[in-house]
Amino acid sequence: MPTAPKSITAFHQNHRGAAASGLDWWHQCVAQIERVEPEVRAWEALATEPPPLDPTLSDRPLFGVPVGIKDIIDTRDHPTAWGTGGYLRSSESLVDASLVSLLKQQGALIMGKTVSTEFAYFTPGKTRNPHDTSRTPGGSSSGSAAAVAAGMVPVAFGTQTAGSMIRPASYCGVYGFKPTFNTLSTAGVRGFAPSLDTIGWFARSVEDVSTVFSSLTGVDSIRPASSLKGLRLGVFSLPSATTMSTDVQRVLAEAETMARHAGAEIVPLALGSDIECLVEEQKVVMAYESARTLASEYAAFADQMGPKLVELIEEGRAIGWSRYRDAMRRAAAARQSLSRVLTTQVDGILAASATGEAPLGIDATGDPLYCRAWTLLGVPCLNLPIGQGSQGMPIGVQLITDRWADEKLLAMAGALVAQASEGQPHALEGIAPV
Repeated sequence: MPTAPKSITAFHQNHRGAAASGLDWWHQCVAQIERVEPEVRAWEALATEPPPLDPTLSDRPLFGVPVGIKDIIDTRDHPTAWGTGGYLRSSESLVDASLVSLLKQQGALIMGKTVSTEFAYFTPGKTRNPHDTSRTPGGSSSGSAAAVAAGMVPVAFGTQTAGSMIRPASYCGVYGFKPTFNTLSTAGVRGFAPSLDTIGWFARSVEDVSTVFSSLTGVDSIRPASSLKGLRLGVFSLPSATTMSTDVQRVLAEAETMARHAGAEIVPLALGSDIECLVEEQKVVMAYESARTLASEYAAFADQMGPKLVELIEEGRAIGWSRYRDAMRRAAAARQSLSRVLTTQVDGILAASATGEAPLGIDATGDPLYCRAWTLLGVPCLNLPIGQGSQGMPIGVQLITDRWADEKLLAMAGALVAQASEGQPHALEGIAPV
């Protein structure tokens, strides 16, 4: 069987040249799933046969592209269990989530449902990290990140409420994109904290991330910037007062060097106390909103829920309206403050994606510390899988821009990653089961 295409664009070029069938990529993915899924365990449900190809969609950007869908997103053709392990399960949905409908309209082929943590919080699922199956893939979009990293699909969708896209992307060594908050409708997605929940996706190249963005939003194709000359980047992680691991410091320094080589000016950056406080404010918003969003599920299934989820819901039930209101007001003010920084001081920010390599064990999904504040701010974030830690596991760096500057972010990322050496492990290709 031919090797999988390097990108969505390459696949379409082959298809237009009659060198491949529209289902070739699907069958290549199925073969890879059969080979590695017994060890990686990224899937909650899989299609038994390929969906019918609609030839009228052959000119659409995602025609024939297999994709994975996180198991908190409704699909008509697959059951949804919301990461609950079965105590709550829907055999079928009456309609697809808005995202799934958009994907089908663009010609994408739904491979199946990827493993999620329980209601997209901290209770782990069964998925292992493809680079080392004794380690966590992160969460909550664990199955989607692992499926892309292991070559089982070129694109998979997840959600982020704290660090559920960026952290697993860093741990699994793939590109993970959390667009500006509310870029894609969450209709048909199980809510957790509606002021934070954001749909994103994983891929093995910036080009594919950009293709998906253009396809789902209708913007023109995004071309990588030829260089970063004339642009200013700050290097700043939130919270800034924490002691960062040696591995993360080194990878951030590597990203800074890459940015300089691409032509960017690295400038000093200090964010005020109104932004520094947002890690704790995100925790307040997430607890308060999740307690109310999951009120019915908690009433019916509290005795079956994971202890971390129960703890969060009970914490949220104890938070009063005035404390939540103050957190939301601080977040709104901080968004304006950050926008001023990103228009007058820098064009983008390089920040830590995670606290280090994927931890050993699968009983926890790691710490979303360096993602919380950016999620509350609603800014677009892209994990760049550019580095490795001392144990040989991936470590990524976030590239961040202002809200609604997603196209600028992706164009900048294209120039930045071009500076990475060819030997960098941007993703696993053809990984064998461990």
